[in-house]
Amino acid sequence: MVTYIVRRVLLMIPTIFLISILTFFVIELPPGDFASRYAEALQAQGLDFDDEVLEGFRELYHLNDPTIIRYFKWIGGFLTGDLGYSIEHRRPVAEVLGERMVLTVVLSLVSLLFTWVVSFPIGVYSAVRQYSFGDYFWTVIGFLGLAIPNFLLALVLMFVISKYFGGAIGGLFSREYQDAAWSIGKVLDLFRNIWIPVIVVGTASTAGLIRVLRANLLDELKRPYVELARAKGLTERKLIIKYPLRIAINPFLSSVGWVLPGLISGAVITAIVLDLPTAGPLYLRSIRAEDMSLAGTFMMFLAMLTVVGTLISDILLAIADPRIRYD
Repeated sequence: MVTYIVRRVLLMIPTIFLISILTFFVIELPPGDFASRYAEALQAQGLDFDDEVLEGFRELYHLNDPTIIRYFKWIGGFLTGDLGYSIEHRRPVAEVLGERMVLTVVLSLVSLLFTWVVSFPIGVYSAVRQYSFGDYFWTVIGFLGLAIPNFLLALVLMFVISKYFGGAIGGLFSREYQDAAWSIGKVLDLFRNIWIPVIVVGTASTAGLIRVLRANLLDELKRPYVELARAKGLTERKLIIKYPLRIAINPFLSSVGWVLPGLISGAVITAIVLDLPTAGPLYLRSIRAEDMSLAGTFMMFLAMLTVVGTLISDILLAIADPRIRYD
């Protein structure tokens, strides 16, 4: 296992290197350069600009250098924390991301915990009590959760709460804490308002994991080793937890590979509908505005988290499932 982990970590280096080349190529795709796009943004707002200032930007961000030199300076800045300058926000990318990243990670982690805590017992119950009323009930709920888009569910909840309860949902903070500095009161207000977004964001994932866990556990319960363990006198609860559930849990562990990038990107459309101050809408805006420094940083983060998440998933699967051996 140790040899496998070391080999995978070493393979991550050229993988991320190739990803960085593709990301830089995407950043360079729009016509012109950072200075020309910055000048166009100023002109669109009716503001004057000085050619010396633009030339200073070109010197600062090495826009007059050859492409290969710019790439190595860009990736070097990325590794040292200099993520570039956002044209749209007129601020360093690191500052723009810092405002949204904490809330994005908190919302995604709470959504992930909600997904696992809800889907795990329901999936086990549906498999153990196959064709019971509870199984049929949760099957219907699961299909509805898969069929209804998250953003549509958000719109329905907004309408119902507004019409019948006289409240409003949207954002992660109450009005009095919207622009306030961080305090204990603001943290408590965050956790009072986070549950509707968590339910909306986690519904589809929860429904999907329920169906996958139910199917996998039903398949394992029909294996000969389960009948053998039952014949040896193991109680049903101990039998299920010790053997088939340990194998059927693999989808939960393998989901780490795509959960980590989701911590950054989030549910973009749902976040827009609910007016959530997360990183996903910012990513979409940066692409639409051709703010390639900001968009390129997002792409690099997502790619790196995908690679790291895949490694973590493989390690967890090897620990949980005795059939998996990497040596």
